[in-house]
Amino acid sequence: MNFTLTSAAERFIRLMLRADGGPQSGFRLSVTPGGCAGLSAEIDVTDTPRPGDTVVETNGFKLFLPIEARLLLDGVIIDFVDSAAQTGLVFRHPNGFSCASSAARAAH
Repeated sequence: MNFTLTSAAERFIRLMLRADGGPQSGFRLSVTPGGCAGLSAEIDVTDTPRPGDTVVETNGFKLFLPIEARLLLDGVIIDFVDSAAQTGLVFRHPNGFSCASSAARAAH
């Protein structure tokens, strides 16, 4: 599993965890084929990973990643964009595709 989080994406994740989570919460990032440019993403702040999720601890917070997300995020740069055109996480792949996800749901 090899992906990169930009500092903007890390700030967004930390903000979501502070707003919707507790001390043990993690940021669940589910990525599946479909949607914009071949990927569809769903994000949640949740207290525990779901069965099958891998917990990745990075820079003081936890990411909960289902198996399909782990496969699809290989080599991807995860960024956060806040502009007039779009707001949310953006997934950039070295092959040129990018996809934005702006929805966040708290699931405690």
